[in-house]
Amino acid sequence: MKKLYFIGTAGSGKSTMVQAFKEWMDLSGLDSIILNLDPGADAVPYHADVDIREWVHLDQVMDEYGLGPNGAQIVSADLMALNTEEMVNILNDFKSDYLLIDTPGQMELFAFRTSSNVIVDAIGRDDSMFVFLSDPALSRTPNGFVSNIMLCALVQFRFSLPVMNVLSKSDTLEEEEIERIRMWSMDPYALYGDLLDDDINSQTVMGLELFKALENIGVYQEIRPASSVESQGMEDIYAMAQMVFRGGDEDQED
Repeated sequence: MKKLYFIGTAGSGKSTMVQAFKEWMDLSGLDSIILNLDPGADAVPYHADVDIREWVHLDQVMDEYGLGPNGAQIVSADLMALNTEEMVNILNDFKSDYLLIDTPGQMELFAFRTSSNVIVDAIGRDDSMFVFLSDPALSRTPNGFVSNIMLCALVQFRFSLPVMNVLSKSDTLEEEEIERIRMWSMDPYALYGDLLDDDINSQTVMGLELFKALENIGVYQEIRPASSVESQGMEDIYAMAQMVFRGGDEDQED
């Protein structure tokens, strides 16, 4: 199976994007299944074919270990790795073409725990990529946009897998805002100029230095708007997946 991990900060719309992309794939005649990797989700908007909550559930971890929500999230992240073998055995029973993976709501619990690399290794690194959902509210300002680019780059650094940067919830933005954000992603000089136009303070100086570092290491990439509400941008996510998995040939079959 081709694996797409959906990752982003809390509230970036991971679960609804997984649902929207699954629906788009179904309508397009593409076979896919969903894996939920969020042990703390009270409810998800899709039917999870495989659900980590069958093995690790946040409420049960809180009760068993006497922990609050934050401590239980950390313990749950590590317990997930201990149950990967059984989870992967179930996944292997499916003969689907694509696996859509909804990662934990708190991005840091997946991106910055060693156990997450164990999970990715167990599921299989071949034919895997990340879809990073950039928060639209944060992306409105030049400094915020740089912050999202940095987080996206950290995901790529942590997992050493291809990452696509998606402007999530684009329906909440004005068209002018979307075009400005897209321009920043395609034209580094435009972003640099807008950073300089901000009031020069310590945050702006840091933003400029981060921007130059991100550009120099080659992680700067075009951002693609998407909306799960309006089902927009799904074709772009699929097209990027073809570029990663099949060298851009969308008609090629294994």
